[in-house]
Amino acid sequence: MLYTIGDVSERTGLPAPTLRYYDKEGLLPFVNRGNGGIRKFQETDLEWLRLIECLKASGLQIKDIKRYIDLFIQGDSTIEERRQLFYTQKESVEREIELLKGTLNLLTYKCWFYDTASELGSVEAVQNIPENKIPPHIKKIKAKMARFHCCGKKKKSAQAS
Repeated sequence: MLYTIGDVSERTGLPAPTLRYYDKEGLLPFVNRGNGGIRKFQETDLEWLRLIECLKASGLQIKDIKRYIDLFIQGDSTIEERRQLFYTQKESVEREIELLKGTLNLLTYKCWFYDTASELGSVEAVQNIPENKIPPHIKKIKAKMARFHCCGKKKKSAQAS
């Protein structure tokens, strides 16, 4: 089945100008053109668009996605380069996830802190809660926060800042 740019926009949620930009940047080398240069997308082009969007969401830049597509077109002689590109990006995403986990821990702690302050009527009351009365999951987060900055980066010293 063939799809127009409007069909593809509707199916993917990507605006037509974005699809045109991807095509102009060489990210859609397999899209055929009909009379008058009208793009005719196939199901495989939709798969490429899903891959492009996933790679973008992973933080890969358009130029790097283009490089991957160029390598793909070159064939099996580039398998190792393509493999390395995906491993490098996977490691980058894993680092980002760890940073986000640190941020989520901070936010979880602060939600608990201010929920408790609201219940008790003051911040000081929360600060004076005995250690054995702090919920275990909050205690664990608090201990991690003492060793790491907000975003999962280790502090130079073990003291909280």
